[in-house]
Amino acid sequence: MNKIDKLTTDLYGITAEKFSLGRSNIEVVEEMIAAGVKIIQYREKEKKMLYKYEECQRLRELTKEAGVTFIINDDIHLALVIDADGVHIGQEDLPLEEVRKLLGEDKIIGLSTHSPQEAEYAVKRGADYIGVGPIFKTYTKEDVCDPVGLEYLEYVAQNIEIPFVAIGGIKEHNVEQVWDLGARCVCMVTEIVGAEDIRAKIASIRSRL
Repeated sequence: MNKIDKLTTDLYGITAEKFSLGRSNIEVVEEMIAAGVKIIQYREKEKKMLYKYEECQRLRELTKEAGVTFIINDDIHLALVIDADGVHIGQEDLPLEEVRKLLGEDKIIGLSTHSPQEAEYAVKRGADYIGVGPIFKTYTKEDVCDPVGLEYLEYVAQNIEIPFVAIGGIKEHNVEQVWDLGARCVCMVTEIVGAEDIRAKIASIRSRL
C-alpha cells in the first residue's frame, strides 16, 4: 500500500486519554478500529516515555493487524522504535526536511498548518499531508492557536493537491459544514474518544457525510 492509499479515508482518529471517560487508549483504539477508522494518531504529551513506548507497542500491534495507518504525534524517535507508519509535526517542531532524513522516504510526514502560506510551504517541503485548523474553537490542546475558520479550509480544498485533514472543534453537529467545503478527511478528538458508545458515535457521524 502506498502513502496516498494509507491516507485515503473519511475519519482520522486521535488518542486523548484524559477525555476518554476513564478508558485506556488501548480500549478506545480497539473501538475505533472496530468502527472502521483507518488512520489513528497517538498524541499523549504528558506521559512518561517508557509508558508511551509500552502503550505504542500494543497499539502498533493492533493497527498492523487491522491494516490501520498508525501515526505518532511529534516524537520521531518513538515512531522509529515502534515502526509507526509516520509522524505528525507542528510548525515549531523539527524542520520537515530533517524529519525526512531521519524517517526516510517510505514513512508518512504530516504537518499542521494554519494559513495558505504554511500550506503552500508544506507542499514545497515535501509533506505527505497537512492538518488544516483549528477550524473552530478547540479545548483539546492547551497551546492551540485561534481558529482559522472555514475560509482557510475552503482555500486548501481548492488549491492544495496533497491530502489534508480538517481538525479543531469539529463535532457531529457541524461536520457537514466542513464536508460541504471540500474536506474529505475529518478529525474529531473529544467527540469520538469522549462518546459513551464510540462505535455508535462514529456510525452517526458517517451518516452525516
